[in-house]
Amino acid sequence: MTRSSRLGVGIIGAGRVGPVLGAALAGVGHALTGITAGSDPDRVEAILPGVPVLPADEIVRRSELVVLAVPRGELPGVVAGLAELGAWQMGQLVLHTDPGLGIEVLAPAASRGAIPLAVHPAIAFTGTSIDLRQLQDAFAAVTAPAAVLPIAQALAVELGCEPVVIAESARGAYGEAIATATEFSASVIRQSAALLRETGVDAPGRYLASLVHSTIERTLQNVEDPGDLL
Repeated sequence: MTRSSRLGVGIIGAGRVGPVLGAALAGVGHALTGITAGSDPDRVEAILPGVPVLPADEIVRRSELVVLAVPRGELPGVVAGLAELGAWQMGQLVLHTDPGLGIEVLAPAASRGAIPLAVHPAIAFTGTSIDLRQLQDAFAAVTAPAAVLPIAQALAVELGCEPVVIAESARGAYGEAIATATEFSASVIRQSAALLRETGVDAPGRYLASLVHSTIERTLQNVEDPGDLL
């Protein structure tokens, strides 16, 4: 990264994604300044022990990097609301994790001098330490202004991911692809699990896990063009 190797990192969003990304960044030496309150404080404490729970504007005030891990429907309002409070700071990094949105949603922060980044790690988050291992084999979609793209890529690497640059204009298509794959996979797995239960398999989820993983690896092996699968 072109900035200091150690950043004060604040997390806005205490669902399944935010605490995990906070733990990953803390694991490579960044200092966590705080996280917003969530509906499952015990889970957050388990993955981020001792990290203070603070209001969003206080987190922004304390942080050099703010990670916005909130639902898509809430993201524009959070960014704009903090802008109205005058919270965003000149030169501050602000990163969101939504797959289908680029950096335009961060315009209210950018207009106050913050540096907008969009980084989506392509894993199915559980909100537990299991995700930290999953990140090590994952890709991350990265969108940022050209001048700061290396910073976004470096942050993806620090999360454990291989960065893949997605243009702002292609972010919607990328998000649709992720949603389609996720929804299709979940539907098929639910159907398969139900059939296995009917045959007497007590733990169909565990039974399917290794099968699904090996099937995906075999299908995608040496496939460079998605059209090759058709």
